[in-house]
Amino acid sequence: MTVTTELNVPDLLGRASAKTGLADFGDDWFREPLDVLVRSLNTEASLSPLGFELTRHRLTALLADRLRLRELQRNHPEVLDVEVRVAAEICGLPRTGSTLLHRLLAASPQVTSTLSWEVAYPLPFPGEGPDAERRKSRARERMQVFAQLSPDFGDLHTVVWDGPEEDVLLLDRTFVSMSFDSFYWVPSYGDWLRSADQRPAYRELREWLQVLQWQHADRSLPWVLKSPHHLTAVDTVLDEFPDCRIVMTHRSPVNAVPSYASMVRAMSAQYSENVDPVHIGRYWSGRFARTLRGFASARSARPERFVDVRFADTVSRPLDVAREVLTALGLPPGPADDAAFEAYLTRNRTERHGSHSYSPADFGLSEDRLRTDFAFYSEVYL
Repeated sequence: MTVTTELNVPDLLGRASAKTGLADFGDDWFREPLDVLVRSLNTEASLSPLGFELTRHRLTALLADRLRLRELQRNHPEVLDVEVRVAAEICGLPRTGSTLLHRLLAASPQVTSTLSWEVAYPLPFPGEGPDAERRKSRARERMQVFAQLSPDFGDLHTVVWDGPEEDVLLLDRTFVSMSFDSFYWVPSYGDWLRSADQRPAYRELREWLQVLQWQHADRSLPWVLKSPHHLTAVDTVLDEFPDCRIVMTHRSPVNAVPSYASMVRAMSAQYSENVDPVHIGRYWSGRFARTLRGFASARSARPERFVDVRFADTVSRPLDVAREVLTALGLPPGPADDAAFEAYLTRNRTERHGSHSYSPADFGLSEDRLRTDFAFYSEVYL
């Protein structure tokens, strides 16, 4: 069943204001991406009744966070003076070992990373203590609900409520995010995103990182962040974070593209009863091919800002790869790093790692066509 009620931007703005008692959203540049997203959700996403309610709740919460961010900056202007240093953004196609690499590097005592609970709830709750226990409790509850809605997702991607998580979830609050065309069938939004000027969104990403550091005065280490979204804005990332290196993870698209299509199918089934795996596969195959072609030109202009990591190496010798990447970032590893990496790898073996079955044909794809379409990439990096 698909709902006939439509999402309405003024209604969403009003709900966020009523929820917070606030009215200042700051610069209204975000209205364009929000308008494009809502239009695409209304006309393309085929939201189920539950999907509609979940989506309206989510968009309202993201807008409420925008309001609260501006209030916090007004009440504590010193937050805008916090120095943010980003050592690395790990990106590559999804399903290329970037999650393992991110969580491994995040274990190093030389860096910090965004955690799952804090990208879900980045702002202190009223009256909350420094331990942020209410937000952590809410994050645990939220993860349990997500697991009920998508029981197979844990076989595709292990999520730990207090572990490192993608910073793209902070970008969700700008409405400029790969999250949306991953969770919903919104191809017109995805088309818009690929050509959008993302500089305002990344300026706000810096502001969110300032907020996270400001909450912990001793949190001054450089950030190691991760999301495949950053492939759509490589030049913007490098301009906004001048010390940042792009750590590019590589795996054959013959494996990576169908694997991500399988993940998208699982995620989008929360919101729609009309999920078409063939549409998903062909959309993401085309989207990733265009993204990688654009990435090549950005890389050629600043090759010294890139570090390459192959999936096979990350899986077969993760400790060596982590040490090599830290060295490339100008953070030579020592015994404390090695101990932290070993501890994470031991813990990682105990976390849920299921298996899922799929083939390119499940998503209207073929291995031969994927090899042809991505030959320009595979011949250089694999």
